[in-house]
Amino acid sequence: MEKGFYTALGTPVEKDGTFCAGSMVTQVERQVAAGASGLLVMGSMGNEPYIKNSEYRKVAEISVAAARGKCPVLVGVTDVSIARVIDRIKEVSDIDGIEGVVSTIPYYSTCGQSDIYNFYTALADASRYPVYLYDLAVVTKAPIAPSTVQKLWKHPNIRGIKSGNLVTQRILKRSEDRPDNFSMIFSNIDEFDIAYCYGIDRNLDGMFSCTPKTAGKMYRALEAGDRETAGQCLDSILALRDLFLTTPSLLNAYTHAMNLLGCEGSFAIDYEDGISDDDRARVTEFMRKIGEI
Repeated sequence: MEKGFYTALGTPVEKDGTFCAGSMVTQVERQVAAGASGLLVMGSMGNEPYIKNSEYRKVAEISVAAARGKCPVLVGVTDVSIARVIDRIKEVSDIDGIEGVVSTIPYYSTCGQSDIYNFYTALADASRYPVYLYDLAVVTKAPIAPSTVQKLWKHPNIRGIKSGNLVTQRILKRSEDRPDNFSMIFSNIDEFDIAYCYGIDRNLDGMFSCTPKTAGKMYRALEAGDRETAGQCLDSILALRDLFLTTPSLLNAYTHAMNLLGCEGSFAIDYEDGISDDDRARVTEFMRKIGEI
């Protein structure tokens, strides 16, 4: 996978949870135009565990089609057991154009490292698509240890890891036995510019979905060695995120930002509090300030 920014897409839905296909197409097209190196459909920002079963396949199918092969598309398949994740994979198994499937470890019960090894090995054995590990200890309550990753990457159908743990990234990057086709994707947005300069240069986050112009500018600057411009762009993205966090619902604030970009529907979880007109005005003002609208 190429270096650059990878966008965790939001999943737009109607009030009843019905997928807004046209909105997703608009979102994907904006990301492709901005120069995204890849897309993650139905990750954390895409609310994968909350999507109606009846809509799951539609989200994957429409998103892959909208990308038109211009960048790789990863699809989230997270669930709480091997059997349930394999069911997810089977739901999308006949969709051509999926680069790989991505899953956290099971999150309802805490996993040990041997459990994690067993889990991913079973997925890799069963999946038509390459499997990507998703290290999300803040949710799963257990990290994927570097030593476990080093065992797992020996499986020919395990092709990468998404992790926000910089120590894990550094250990794996320096490992001499890392397969050439194993991609390390970093997901701690606060450190993206510094990490990129060290060579940890595949960076994934959901904030890129509502800041395509700024993200594109940032990674063009990083590629050109213009750290000052890149840092300013990242500061803008982080400031927008922090603004979202001052509202009762980050995802409803994010929804407003996405709506401003022409992506209709809700990107929030259905039981979350709404935000005020003042919150919307502040988000609108900031989106205009950073040049996204």
